[in-house]
Amino acid sequence: MKNQEKSHKKANSQIQKAGFFILSFNFLIFNSFSILSATAATEEPVLSVVHSQENANQWRGITDRLQTIGVKYCVIPLADVRSEADWGDRRVLFLPNVETLTPTQAIALEEWMSKGGRLIASGPVGSLSAPGVRQLLRSLLGGYWGFSLSETEQIKPTKTNISEWANQTELFGKVRGGVVIPNDIGSESPAVWNSKDNPAAVVTTERSTFMGWRWGTDTATEATLDNAWLKAALNHYLTAQPPSNRMKKVAGGSPNCSTTVAAAPRGQEGGGQGAGEQRGSSSPSSPLSPPPNIATAPIPKPLPIVKPPSSQEAIDQLEQAVRLDVAPNSNDPIDNNQAIALQQELENLIGRVESANLAVSADAANVSEVTSEAKQSSRHLDTYRSQSLKEQPTQLASTKLGALGMSKEQVLARVKVIAKNFPLLIAQKNYALARQQWLKAKTTLWQQFPIDQRVAQPEIRAVWLDRGTIVRAGSKAGLAQIFDRLAQAGINTVFFETVNAGYTIYPSQVAKEQNPLIRGWDPLADAVKLAHERDMELHAWVWTFAAGNQRHNQILNLNPDYPGPVLAAHPDWANYDNLGNMIPVGQTKPFFDPANPEVRKYLLKLYEEIATRYNVDGLQLDYIRYPFQDPSAGRTYGYGKAARAQFQQLTGVDPINISPSQPDLWQKWTTFRTQQVDSFVAQLSQMLRQKRPNLILSVAVFPLPELERIQKIQQNWETWARQGDVDLIVPMTYALDTSRFQRLAQPWIASKQLGSTLLIPGIRLLSLPTIGTFDQLQLVRDLPVSGYALFAAENFNNDLQKLLSSTQGRVQSTTSQPIPHRQPFQTAAIRYTALQREWKFVFQNDQLQRPVQTISDFNNQAEVLRSALNQLAASPNPNKLLVARASLTRFQSQFRVLMSQELKSNSYQVKVWENRLVTIERLLRYGERRLRL
Repeated sequence: MKNQEKSHKKANSQIQKAGFFILSFNFLIFNSFSILSATAATEEPVLSVVHSQENANQWRGITDRLQTIGVKYCVIPLADVRSEADWGDRRVLFLPNVETLTPTQAIALEEWMSKGGRLIASGPVGSLSAPGVRQLLRSLLGGYWGFSLSETEQIKPTKTNISEWANQTELFGKVRGGVVIPNDIGSESPAVWNSKDNPAAVVTTERSTFMGWRWGTDTATEATLDNAWLKAALNHYLTAQPPSNRMKKVAGGSPNCSTTVAAAPRGQEGGGQGAGEQRGSSSPSSPLSPPPNIATAPIPKPLPIVKPPSSQEAIDQLEQAVRLDVAPNSNDPIDNNQAIALQQELENLIGRVESANLAVSADAANVSEVTSEAKQSSRHLDTYRSQSLKEQPTQLASTKLGALGMSKEQVLARVKVIAKNFPLLIAQKNYALARQQWLKAKTTLWQQFPIDQRVAQPEIRAVWLDRGTIVRAGSKAGLAQIFDRLAQAGINTVFFETVNAGYTIYPSQVAKEQNPLIRGWDPLADAVKLAHERDMELHAWVWTFAAGNQRHNQILNLNPDYPGPVLAAHPDWANYDNLGNMIPVGQTKPFFDPANPEVRKYLLKLYEEIATRYNVDGLQLDYIRYPFQDPSAGRTYGYGKAARAQFQQLTGVDPINISPSQPDLWQKWTTFRTQQVDSFVAQLSQMLRQKRPNLILSVAVFPLPELERIQKIQQNWETWARQGDVDLIVPMTYALDTSRFQRLAQPWIASKQLGSTLLIPGIRLLSLPTIGTFDQLQLVRDLPVSGYALFAAENFNNDLQKLLSSTQGRVQSTTSQPIPHRQPFQTAAIRYTALQREWKFVFQNDQLQRPVQTISDFNNQAEVLRSALNQLAASPNPNKLLVARASLTRFQSQFRVLMSQELKSNSYQVKVWENRLVTIERLLRYGERRLRL
């Protein structure tokens, strides 16, 4: 599941190695055309243009426009973009509408750009590539293709460091394209769409320009606008003086590249991808004519169709080659936006380290205090405080850092000085030292996390136990070893892969076939028993509308196009794209038609079998969506037999005959498909509530913006949450750095659109350093959420197990910690008790000298809330819930006033405390829903 598609959204923002190189032009684009002409007359071209199978049917329009511009260029087959190639001395590479790159090609681009190469790109660059490739391209281009616009829109200028661009009317006009999402740092948008919120149409950085439409196609825009943008970008990079530490001549590319303007390859005008586009051509009204004596280059050979690599391989290759986010010895400029982002990231990390250390110190001090009091009194502690205290360590965190010989407080003080002085180093243009100090501070801070002490309060600690790991276990004994490791690490919820690629992991009476890799064994039955013996929950993780998998076919030595056992038996259940393909171009999975009543009946019967035959604690829906699409590129999906018939009955129109150029009909078609998914979730939820009222229903979803998500995959999970159809939303917020993880997760954590449904972010373990995992976990604990989910068990290594065992693992106790989605009120009470311990510790140990009466008032109000929560936890009922919620609301409204002095000295920690109060509020809201069951 997540190995290929779930990192979509799921990818991190790599901090660029160079800031903006701010230029001041003294000429306009037409005046600078002489630069292009002069360049074209030199021996070597300055521009290389990549030709691929994907832009083959657009090649005529691309080359017509290039000839109009008049710059001498070279054509490079995409296959020649590789690390060992030689692209000659060209300084600029153009990627027009290339959507699939391999890891090797992406890495080659990064190496070439690090030596001074400049990149111009257009269209949804790399959008069909593996997750790791998209992640790297995002850094190289300064942003990524977000989603296609349904109609032609006007693009307009913005304030930009390249002021001449804003002055050129030729750059702005009507275009049919898509929204480009810029990175938070190092990027700017010189052109935006004239629509709501003015999203970016073009993103540029010091080393790249990214145009949000398919360059060279008449269906996107006129040739004059295309030409103006390419000329502007070329002049920007060709006239900029390369920094002294860069090569003026850039190596990389194809040694056989022609140095003349290429004509369109014959025989390729009608094929290729992007069937919704017409062949492009230059506009006859272009004011510029080609320079004389331009020869025609050899026609590129037809390119073979290469299937995208598996995401597992792509991720592995990329993560071994991607540079550090901040290159320690680079003296490239860091602009103001980058400096602010880097400083903020450092300050947030300081906050997380202090927050984690405060938690263990407060717990340890409290245990010590209770032990001392116990010698003088046998006073009874209330049930929930006692339970929590039993699980805390009995010593304070280590205060010495062996090699440094400094206390933790001294080390943190030094790092704060580095963070404070970071802007000064930037102002002095001491960029290399700034980077070195930043990396040193980050490394030092990671070393200050209390990874040998328990820091976790009751929370959902989930892990996806994938099919491959189950198969490798081979038996109940092998599976028991996995569950032992997970239990020791404090995991309390397992998403057990039960239906995958059309196969069940267990012998089913409903499904056509058990996974052939499982013989004479029922892993699901054993998994339920093993989990419950260890006080863990077992949730059956099922593929919903994805019916097969080409990668799984390879493992089983089957025909790659085998659609899976269910579709093979019921071909009428299949879904199709607009070209009649069951598997969309560039993807690996066929899908069911959600509109087909027989499909729905089969899936409901299958899930009923799992829920009633096995004592599973929950069901998790994966692939609860359509496959990825891009309507503006002519790639749409959902044309199953049943869907077409139903939509035609509703509207009188066969959806295969409509397109995004018909906005009203197209919106109806999009809504129709979205409702097929919505209604299935609601139908399944109702059935499960009747059969197993206490069963937890969760969904693994993409954290894309709602509009983009509905257009691309018809997944409207906010609706499922608001209607109460699901209990847990698990967004796949996968990132290799904590700041990117936070940017992905925070909008959904802060959302007011989820009703009483709990949200737990997903964290991907692949290629994530162990201490980086802990950093993301600490962020989760500082945000208003009730836990996390780790993907996946196959990446759960020994180092991570050791760290989690120390910080959240099982301790000898007669009572297990509650799980939030199962015992929300008990969880809220224990978590609040932990908050009180932290406040008490801070008041006793800080130097702010608060008035005694202020502290007394705070403690009195806090104690009122504690009593209400404990009474609710002891015997839940609607009246006690009402009292607890009212007490919490009063306390929250006064909290900042009560914490005014602490807010001045440590705003991060006060925000963390506010977030934890919000978590308690959400647990009460969720618990109210559970009370009604």
